[in-house]
Amino acid sequence: MNRNLWLMVAAQGLFLTNNVVFIAINGLVGLSLAPYSWMATLPVMGYVVGGALATGPVAWTQSRWGRKVSFQLGLVVAFLSAVMATYAVMTTNFWLLVIATVVAGYYSANGQLYRFAAAELAKPDYRERAVSMVLAGGLVGAVVGPNLAKWTQLLGDKPFAGAYAALAVIALISMGVLATVTFPPEPPKKRGVDGGRPLLQIMRQPVFIVSTAAAALGYGVMNLLMAASPIAMQVCGHPFEDAALVLEWHVIGMFGPGFFTGHLIKRFGTMPIMAAGVVLNLLCIVIALSGVEVMNFLVALFLVGVGWNFLFTAGTALSLKAYRPEEKDKAQGAINFCVFAVMMVSSFSSGALVTTQGWSILNYGSLVPVGLTGIAVLWYVLRSRKPGHPGAAA
Repeated sequence: MNRNLWLMVAAQGLFLTNNVVFIAINGLVGLSLAPYSWMATLPVMGYVVGGALATGPVAWTQSRWGRKVSFQLGLVVAFLSAVMATYAVMTTNFWLLVIATVVAGYYSANGQLYRFAAAELAKPDYRERAVSMVLAGGLVGAVVGPNLAKWTQLLGDKPFAGAYAALAVIALISMGVLATVTFPPEPPKKRGVDGGRPLLQIMRQPVFIVSTAAAALGYGVMNLLMAASPIAMQVCGHPFEDAALVLEWHVIGMFGPGFFTGHLIKRFGTMPIMAAGVVLNLLCIVIALSGVEVMNFLVALFLVGVGWNFLFTAGTALSLKAYRPEEKDKAQGAINFCVFAVMMVSSFSSGALVTTQGWSILNYGSLVPVGLTGIAVLWYVLRSRKPGHPGAAA
């Protein structure tokens, strides 16, 4: 770990603080302001939609101006969107809140590239562990995010307006952290091969398909359950303090394993770690369906957090084999677009299912992305065992 990597760990922690506060309060604020209850998670969905729409512009800014300028632009947007969300809550304007979260998605699209930037800051043999360690920086968000939401929920005249205002301060702190990071220079572009291979050719590779499926579907099932849990716990009569505790342990599950997931990948390989992630997601669903006590929510959300970490970290590490240096911007943009597209569907489905069908049906529905992830992993393993088809050619 070098100085720049530690700074990226801090940036990741602040990024996840923003995300966790959004997850903790967007659904509840949406439920209190929305014209209909099934619209409750539209602010959560707005954050994801904004991220999906921003993947192209972010990839362009990364290519045009480099990591540092692009990341700082994302933080400027984070600050402005937090101010807009604060105003929306103070004026009880539901649709302005949705617009604010869509705008905030630009920051999310930038933050999703922190892990790739970490890989570029490390030596080749250390890249898997660098990705894992930077993701572990999310532990800051695990502790600060839920508690920040809890401490600031009653500041001001309207519930949670203070939480959104606090995110504007978090954005300013993040700007200071990233201003001190020294990113490596962009690799020189050779005449005639500036863009590398066509994007569709890159995306047709089995290594791209399975790594993106693991990252996107793993994120999808995690988001489906995480976005709905504060609403489900409120319906079950649990206070917000309990929901904040559950989210804290959920995010610890997401990022705590970052201290050793990279080592596990180096020792056992990416596919066994992905398979372990699928198994943990299945265990989460079993526990979630066994009861609605606080401990059921806590253990289930903790397990899906660890499952997400295994799938997302291993998927990111495997994706590094799918593209060449001159192809990184468009390839990473495509990966993140797929992640955001799946999250967009899961965010909307989360609110609609939990408010109309209930927590149990939501968990049964999450078996779909878990099953698809398992199929993708099995397909890649069987394909890679065929003679002449290693399945990892980049």
